Amino acid sequence: MAVYKRNYKPYSGVLTANWTRFLILPRYSLAKIFDSKLLIGFFVLSFIPFLVAGTIIYLTHNPIARTLIGIRGDGDLISIDNRFFFYLLHFQGSLAFLITAWIGPGLVSPDLNNNALPLYLCRPFSRVEYVVGKMSVLVFLLSLITWVPDLFLYSLQAELEGNGWFTANLPIAGAIFLGSLLWIMVQSLLALALSAWIKWRIAASGLMFALFFVAAGFGETFNQVLRTYWGHTINLVYLIERVWTSLFDIPIAISRGGRMVADPRKLDVPIGITWVILIGVCGLCLLLLNRRLRAREVVR
Repeated sequence: MAVYKRNYKPYSGVLTANWTRFLILPRYSLAKIFDSKLLIGFFVLSFIPFLVAGTIIYLTHNPIARTLIGIRGDGDLISIDNRFFFYLLHFQGSLAFLITAWIGPGLVSPDLNNNALPLYLCRPFSRVEYVVGKMSVLVFLLSLITWVPDLFLYSLQAELEGNGWFTANLPIAGAIFLGSLLWIMVQSLLALALSAWIKWRIAASGLMFALFFVAAGFGETFNQVLRTYWGHTINLVYLIERVWTSLFDIPIAISRGGRMVADPRKLDVPIGITWVILIGVCGLCLLLLNRRLRAREVVR
């Protein structure tokens, strides 16, 4: 049949719901990511802190098990409180950063390098859905090693402890979820922004390490030279920890006599400014993504 004799009609089949279309990106991205056996091995190892913490909670409430493995004493093995979950989340956050630095820089750059972005956006698929789809890959993976297992441990501790422990310590659960979500959002948006602007994956990963660690070194040098604490404002790791100490209600401490002593008078970056800086970093990453992710490219 000749082309001019064809009658073009709109698609009459069943369309995918608008709110689920972004899920096509994590579906194929996750399949590609887990083709790497090395990544699978590291991801499995990331659950070791969860297993260790769960074992500690169980042994703390089971004197018979402690006796069988040779641990003496009738008291608690360790205090399961806000500090316990704070240090657990701190360690898990470090593992989450390594996974982000590994995976994040390779999420957007291949689409830009191969001019595939116009193929996405020429369909009923917006740039917002594209960013959400790519970011959901990191959110899903990082959630599995941060707040999801931690809230499970919180529930386990509440079940074994009883006596209203669950409701009495609800701020800990809120701190686990909100602190993890903030760390995941900052990492994910930074990784996507770097992936969009730097084509070479290794360079993007290296720059991500520099933003977190080299900048921290410059900030600490600034503090030592000028005898101030405002250098911490360029240290993203410190800012996240500052928010976490506030959420978990852990007082600022100083070293005295070889041990850490609470000192609420110690000067530090105000918590409000910390939140503003972190939200500003996320906003800047979104602006960079908005500038870079276009349906067409102008060549001059």
